[in-house]
Amino acid sequence: MAKNVAHSPLERNGLASLDQKLAMAKRCGHEGVVAGTKAAIVATFASAIPTFASVRMLPWARANLNPTAQALIISIVAGSAYFVVADKTVLATARKNSFQAYPNFQS
Repeated sequence: MAKNVAHSPLERNGLASLDQKLAMAKRCGHEGVVAGTKAAIVATFASAIPTFASVRMLPWARANLNPTAQALIISIVAGSAYFVVADKTVLATARKNSFQAYPNFQS
């Protein structure tokens, strides 16, 4: 008696649309990883050079920053850069794709 009525957008759009959305999500994630990796590499060099230079030139840094502290400083900067840039890239890509999917949407 009751008809099969689609209640959710995923049920209405079908599996083809779901596959397209999954592919787009994977692409967004991949773009985030690539951008984050590039930012981490740049941040590693940008933090390593002043860290190593300060240990050689400043008496306080020479006395207080052992190799473990130096590595920790550099890795924290690189990790932070990775996550910030990857997150911003994923969000920007998702926003761009959502506006392409719904071109008449007014916010």
